[in-house]
Amino acid sequence: MPITMLEKLDSRRVSLGENPSVELVYILTGTADDAAAVAAVEAATPLIYQGLLRQSLQLEPEWVDESHGDGQWIATVRYGLWPQPKQGESTYSFDTTGGTQHITQSIQTVHKYAPTGKTAPDFKGAIGVTPDNVEGVDITIPACSFAETHYLPTVLVTLAYRVALFRLTGKVNNAPFKGCAAGECLFLGATGSKRGADDWEITYRFAVSPNKTNISVGEITGIDKKGWEYLWVRYQDAEDTAANALIKKPIAAYVEKVYEDADFSILGIGV
Repeated sequence: MPITMLEKLDSRRVSLGENPSVELVYILTGTADDAAAVAAVEAATPLIYQGLLRQSLQLEPEWVDESHGDGQWIATVRYGLWPQPKQGESTYSFDTTGGTQHITQSIQTVHKYAPTGKTAPDFKGAIGVTPDNVEGVDITIPACSFAETHYLPTVLVTLAYRVALFRLTGKVNNAPFKGCAAGECLFLGATGSKRGADDWEITYRFAVSPNKTNISVGEITGIDKKGWEYLWVRYQDAEDTAANALIKKPIAAYVEKVYEDADFSILGIGV
């Protein structure tokens, strides 16, 4: 027979204050198996209710008929505050919504159109070409940011360590770190606060941009670029004889190092 749950009238007992809690109380019928009853309650109740975490489930039989596989149970689900991390533990969050970059070159010019009898100039992938400039366009690029919060003993968070965090801010990893190849992870800095006398809560923030190889810019090929290096293009006036027009043609591409490298193992949060 099917298992059914009905919330009791005295359910949703709420306690406010420093240690808030909520209790949901149900009458469950349709099984004599306590394990099946527990599984049904877990499946039917949310893990998070009003911002509180499901902390416990209490099941009490009112009557059980083993011969017919039937029974009635009172199920009480309690919600409370999320457990506080202990010293030495860590939490993690991430965001992969991407970043924005201004580009002046496309991957490929898919189509060119011109009036009948005319030929559209070939700008070799340059975007938004004007007589004086290449305006380009803003696009969304693959990017990821993530943060780790660690709970460190006070003895480790010395003045020298806090100065090291400051000096590592704005640096790029010089070796593999947290799944990123060298050159892909940028340390954005850290924020910290002391919890009592025993430990610190420190959040480390990072941004990730992938390394790229074999990039093409117009007729220039084989360009390699690490994630946080900057690629820019030099253009020169040239003549497109087929279209009888003056164009902006990429004649050189430059990969610039704009962030210093650093050893992220100094952070002491693993690699």
